[in-house]
Amino acid sequence: MPVIAPMPAARPAQLPSQREGAERSMAAGTTVDHLTETYRAHYRSLLGLAALLLDDTASCEDVVQEAFIRVHSARSRVREPEKTLAYLRQTVVNLSRSALRRRILGLKLLSKPMPDMASAEEGAYDQLERDALIKAMRGLQRRQREVLVLRYFADMTEAQVAETLGISLGSVKAYGSRGIAALRVVMEAQA
Repeated sequence: MPVIAPMPAARPAQLPSQREGAERSMAAGTTVDHLTETYRAHYRSLLGLAALLLDDTASCEDVVQEAFIRVHSARSRVREPEKTLAYLRQTVVNLSRSALRRRILGLKLLSKPMPDMASAEEGAYDQLERDALIKAMRGLQRRQREVLVLRYFADMTEAQVAETLGISLGSVKAYGSRGIAALRVVMEAQA
């Protein structure tokens, strides 16, 4: 005759409630299917956002992939699935900042300066104009640059920029206005 060990009474009562809580939180959060659809629909735009904040394709791809991984692992905390893209944008901006910080630290630790990367083939007028704009953008304050990149290059509304950066709508307008004025002065001086 087989011996069946009795189950403690408290244990089965806790497991279903824990399971139900986990299922409820997953039901309230972003689903894997929704995140997959967001990936398909917005990967390129997020890659473009990262490209405007960083300067090499490999870093941009790494940042966007890491953003999707982080949002995927925290998808149960995204209560409103329509905000998934906003979380992804915020994560891309934050990861880009971190990548730039690491790069700046690496440059400080280098014993010799890096050579210029410009080549003779980059002599086209459009490339020169683009380089001048990028140089002028780098001369802006960090917030001004972030607002202008999100507003004009990522084609976000002022409200979306405010939500992404975690600042007020008035701050977005002020940083944008000051940034454009500073760009205009620099670009006109170069012309």
